Amino acid sequence: MTSEHAAVFEPESVRVARAVREQIVDGTREPGSRLVERDLAAELGVSRIPVRDALRTLVAEGLVTPRPRTWAVVREFTDADVAQLQEVREATEPLQFRLAARRRTEAQLAALAEAWQREDAAARAGDAPAARRAGADFHERVVDAAGNPVLAELHVVTASRVRWLLGQHTDLAAMADEHRTLLDAVRGGDEESAARLAAEHLGTSRTAVTERRA
Repeated sequence: MTSEHAAVFEPESVRVARAVREQIVDGTREPGSRLVERDLAAELGVSRIPVRDALRTLVAEGLVTPRPRTWAVVREFTDADVAQLQEVREATEPLQFRLAARRRTEAQLAALAEAWQREDAAARAGDAPAARRAGADFHERVVDAAGNPVLAELHVVTASRVRWLLGQHTDLAAMADEHRTLLDAVRGGDEESAARLAAEHLGTSRTAVTERRA
């Protein structure tokens, strides 16, 4: 099935979830803002059923907090939420990069490079939403390249929250530069450098998020 056909047959609930997810990650929908089924249905041109299903998906992903009846709110992440998510990243991401350096295929390297190129171009152009999305895509390509299904399953649980966290970064050119260094380590098969650089990158991320929330 071609990508065009896949888009045609994509369930409405998936499309709605993606649209609202991107709005939350990009900051278009602010923490605490209401998500009302009928309003979202009218805005996105669908019935309320796919909206209801999409909100359930976003609740499961940790981006939305349910409320009684037919509405929900965008989750307000506390400092504790952010700290706990960072702890999980510190435990898993150096391993992701280490395994990616060990197991990456040429196709996976090409996908990783493509995500970085999009991120870098968007960062240089000042397109913050596009740079952040591509940066999150870069991290997800690393999970693919790691070649560990259990690690991939663990990532699915936190993927949307990690996207939100990456959306807090403001120095997008610096993030792209660090991703380029990580890409080089993975491409060169240097497991130790990939893991070390990933840990350092998390330190940069932690500082950026702390400053943004101060």
